[in-house]
Formats: sequence, structure tokens, C-alpha cells
Amino acid sequence: MNQSLPQQVRIVEVAPRDGLQNEAQSIDVATKVALVEQLVDAGLTYVEAGSFVNPRWVPQMAGSDEVFQTLQRRPAVTYAALTPNLKGFERALAAGANEVAVFGAASETFSQKNINCSISASLERFAPVLVAAAEHKLPVRGYISCVVGCPYEGAVSAAKVAEVARELVQMGCYEISLGDTIGVGTPAAVTAMLEAVAEQVPVEKLAVHMHDTYGQALVNIFAALQMGVKVVDSAVAGLGGCPYAKGASGNVASEDLVYMLNGLGIEHGVDLKRLIAAGDFISRALGRSNGSKAARAMGA
Repeated sequence: MNQSLPQQVRIVEVAPRDGLQNEAQSIDVATKVALVEQLVDAGLTYVEAGSFVNPRWVPQMAGSDEVFQTLQRRPAVTYAALTPNLKGFERALAAGANEVAVFGAASETFSQKNINCSISASLERFAPVLVAAAEHKLPVRGYISCVVGCPYEGAVSAAKVAEVARELVQMGCYEISLGDTIGVGTPAAVTAMLEAVAEQVPVEKLAVHMHDTYGQALVNIFAALQMGVKVVDSAVAGLGGCPYAKGASGNVASEDLVYMLNGLGIEHGVDLKRLIAAGDFISRALGRSNGSKAARAMGA
């Protein structure tokens, strides 16, 4: 194994939130709960199980309260929720989320289109969430979208990404997930972005969240691993996309990520066959084929 690669990677499974939130069809609570529990059965120890946003804006995340309250909890598993504001945080706390996340952007135009405010205003909005989370001893993860490119502005400044990452860490986020929201990144661009961010935030606090629009997600993740990143977001069956980014396909498939990590000899704790079964389950529920190449190759 290449000695520059980490020995172990933590996989953050985002399909129940980031994957399902863009579906046109309605998804019932029982299906969402079954998906989360199958993912945990496969060995995943961090699952983003829902989002406490206004259901008018993201109708597929309606019922997140019930999802969290219905789940059969496992010890040492993080059941995380996206909480865009203090009201969302209070709902997540009441529902029993044991970690929360806030979601910013490195592009001003994307921030306006996605959360209807500027980058600086979004950070101000997160401040009371961070304060409340600290009071309740709940960890907060920070997301930054459009870290390489924006559907409205084109290329995004790596220095801006680093600035937003630094501010989120200073506010109290323990980890920053860097998202190539529209999947335009290449290994060179991702490496340059990570180098800039790592000057402001220790690489131990960084994660990557890659979309596969141009088929670059796995090679971009590999580049991040070589930079010392040890946390990778992915979505089973390659679910997800971005409603504000035309043509943006889904997240990197968890099955494909696990297959690659297996080949690299990197530990992750996930059973690939059980993971494929979970992806097959949700794909059937959505009436589509599994978006994972590894799952299709292995007969899902």
C-alpha cells in the first residue's frame, strides 16, 4: 500500500438526507428508517439520518422527527441531522439527534440561491446553533458547498474556501466537509483547494464530499486521501444531487468507495455485501436501478 495513504478511513453516509432530499416522489418514514438501519447493519457508524429544515423548502425531509424517534439506536453510532438554524437545532435535539451539521457555501451566488442569504449572513445564522450545541454537548459538523466550482460563478477561489472553513472551525465546528457540489473537480483542482484550506485548518479536521457528475469522484477522493484526509462522505446507491445545480448527478456511491478502499487495503469497517443490499433496497423503493457501478457489477 502507498505509505502516503491513511490506514483507516471513516465513512460518513449521507444518503438518508443528502440522497433522498432531491427525490421527486414521496418517501415514507418506514422506508427511511429501514434504510438507516440497514446501513448501520452494514457497519456504518455515522449516518446522516435527516434534516430539520422547513418542509416547504425540502419536502422530502418532512418526517425527520419521526425517523429519529423510530430508529432502533445502536451504541457507538452517530445519527446526525442537518440543522440550518436554531429552530431546526431545537427540533433535532428533541428528536434525539446525537450530532448536528450546518451548511454553508464558498460561493456568494450559490449561498443566495441555496439558503437565501449571503455567506456572512449564513455564518451569523449558524452562531446560535453552535452556542446551543455547545451547551448540550452536541458535536457540530460544518459543510461547505461549491469548494471547486459553482453553477453560477464558475471556478471558486480556494482562498475563499479556506476562509469559510477557518470561520466555521473558530465558531466551534469540529470537522469541515468540503463539497464539490456540482462534481466539476479534478485531482489537481481538489489538491490545490485542500492545500489552501490546510493552511488555515488542520487536515485532521477535514472531510471530502464528492459528486460524480464528470466521473471524477473516486479519483478526487484518492487525491484527498494522499493529502491526509481520513473522512469521506458518500451515499449508498449513488443517491443525491443538487436541486440548484443543473446536471449535477449524485454523490459518490458508498459501494464504489468501499470497493476502492478494499483494494487499497484501507480499513473502514463496512461489509460491502450488506451495503449493496441496502443500496438495492432503497433503489427498489425508488423504482430505479442502483447507481453504484460496484453494486451493478456484483449483481445488485
